[in-house]
Amino acid sequence: MSRIAVVPGSFDPVTLGHLDVIERAAGLFDELHVLVVHNPGKTALLPIAQRVSLIQEAIVEAGMPGNITVTSWSVGLLVDYCTDVGASVLVKGIRSQVDVAYETPMAIVNRNLAGVETIFMLPDPAHAHVSSSLVRQVASLGGDVSPYVPRAVSAFLQSAD
Repeated sequence: MSRIAVVPGSFDPVTLGHLDVIERAAGLFDELHVLVVHNPGKTALLPIAQRVSLIQEAIVEAGMPGNITVTSWSVGLLVDYCTDVGASVLVKGIRSQVDVAYETPMAIVNRNLAGVETIFMLPDPAHAHVSSSLVRQVASLGGDVSPYVPRAVSAFLQSAD
């Protein structure tokens, strides 16, 4: 039986912290799905297709294993996607107690709805302070985001100016 997990997120844009969690999770599972989802509570900077493309490029550039699939999902519950692909685990990166408080109720509901467990992974301390929101803000004000995002994202954001 194959161990399949999903790393969901808006990834708007993907950061080095996200990539750290993705790479470590890929080492724990036979298949890892990186799932770009729409977050109705956020105003997106990048279209979903662009986010998928940038994540794929960053994964290849980082030389990550070939067991990673990057796709998007916008219809139904996250656990519906998990059921469709046979995933029994969600992997969520958490940076602080705020993230734990936000993610815990969702983890419980996902387990109750579909038996999908959630694993919380701490980021590398070098990336623990970085969020996509912070990157968007710095980029919007003309700041250098290259220390926080993959090269492809940095280049894309600079070309969008």
